Amino acid sequence: MPITNRIADYAADMKAWRQHLHQNPELGFDTVETAAFVAARLREFGVDELHEGIAKNGLVAIIRGQGDGPTIGLRADMDALPIVEETGAAHASRTTGKMHACGHDGHTTMLLGAARYLAETRNFAGSVALIFQPAEEDGGGGQVMVAEGILERFNIAQVYALHTVPGLPLGHFFTNPGALMAADDTFHITIKGRGAHAAYPEEGIDPIPVAMQMVGAIYNLRSRVLAGLDNTVISVTQVHAGSADNIIPDTAFVGGTFRTLSPETRRKLAEMLPELVANCAASFGATAELAFIPGYPITYNNAEKTAFAVDIARRIAGHDNVDDAIPPEMGVEDFSYLLEQRPGAYLFLGQGDGPGLHHPKFDFNDEAAPIGASFFAQLVEAAQPAAR
Repeated sequence: MPITNRIADYAADMKAWRQHLHQNPELGFDTVETAAFVAARLREFGVDELHEGIAKNGLVAIIRGQGDGPTIGLRADMDALPIVEETGAAHASRTTGKMHACGHDGHTTMLLGAARYLAETRNFAGSVALIFQPAEEDGGGGQVMVAEGILERFNIAQVYALHTVPGLPLGHFFTNPGALMAADDTFHITIKGRGAHAAYPEEGIDPIPVAMQMVGAIYNLRSRVLAGLDNTVISVTQVHAGSADNIIPDTAFVGGTFRTLSPETRRKLAEMLPELVANCAASFGATAELAFIPGYPITYNNAEKTAFAVDIARRIAGHDNVDDAIPPEMGVEDFSYLLEQRPGAYLFLGQGDGPGLHHPKFDFNDEAAPIGASFFAQLVEAAQPAAR
């Protein structure tokens, strides 16, 4: 596959960077050493500007090309997961209970490889903004970086990101225009009844039947309220009540998530749930408190930018090795916050066979790093070609 020759020359260095990052995982916003390592490499490459401390430990590096032009944003996530690693690799995590089980060490490495090439060649117009983000797995670091104004501050006009995926052929690309990944909203319901002795239920208001009825009613939203072709997942994931066999408790708790692929369905569920909860509780003489917690929005690819990114991917991988019409999936991704504000695209890059994401035996395939770096570099050069 025609990866950029100069980037292929970096393969050994990229492998070393990635394995160093893998050995030293950090969680959430606390990516102190990861950010320091990234910053040191970027300074070595000679980026024009380096802005640190965004979203606590995020970075944005600016590389200027030839002449005036827009700024294109490329993003990589840096955080790891609270998982005990079981790979047995020589470069396994040195911190028990933390590991790079989602490939963010590889994502950071791919963007570093592209940064080195772009700083060295500068064969593009305008500027490129390299976004190294903390807290993708938990905390919404993408949302925080957007809220802190990176898109406006650095005049970023369009944005792109990659995520490697095991189980897909090495070097193959996958995406679609439109909704690629779901929005994720959480609900917490506290049902308030009146406790009583189990021998005398008539003296209380049992919250447990309320919870059981409420769970059924929530699931019924999917089968009887939403359209049959509406891609939505409703999952009740928590039901808690009581602490003794002979006591009817005062309260019960129901929690779960909605995963949606359309803004209209997302709004509809958020609007319907309060009435459902209140009415269900009232029908038993109980009351209920609902906390509805909006999560990551839909990861929505701009059609024009997706077609452009697919063209670049096909230059690298070959036409038949890029699928630009995959079904959307119900996982979530906080790059969605950037795509809400700027046109762009998110693509998956296959890394070959191996344990799945978030598995304790997962490991990024270092052979994928030059491919992803080449994609980023060629994307910039094609999006903002230098004057001839």
